[in-house]
Amino acid sequence: MKNTLRQYHRFIALMFGLPLCFTALTGISLAIADQWLHQEAWVAFLITVHTFQLFKLDAILPVVNGLGLMGLVATGLSMTGLVTKRHRAKRTGER
Repeated sequence: MKNTLRQYHRFIALMFGLPLCFTALTGISLAIADQWLHQEAWVAFLITVHTFQLFKLDAILPVVNGLGLMGLVATGLSMTGLVTKRHRAKRTGER
């Protein structure tokens, strides 16, 4: 079961890793340009890049990013064993 989840996780990471990293890097750059450097021209450009308006993908790519991230979280958590039920052995004298 874990091998199957690893294969799904690897596939999702390969497909959605680049758009997610791109979104994270432009978001960090946007925050730095706005809060630290106070560069309004850079902020305006970075917001169009961050929201994918520059590439005319602003309607679909945020949904794809969200679905990819949810898939990575779901397969990652499943592989850790945190979400699986563990059966406790009954001690003598317990019901």
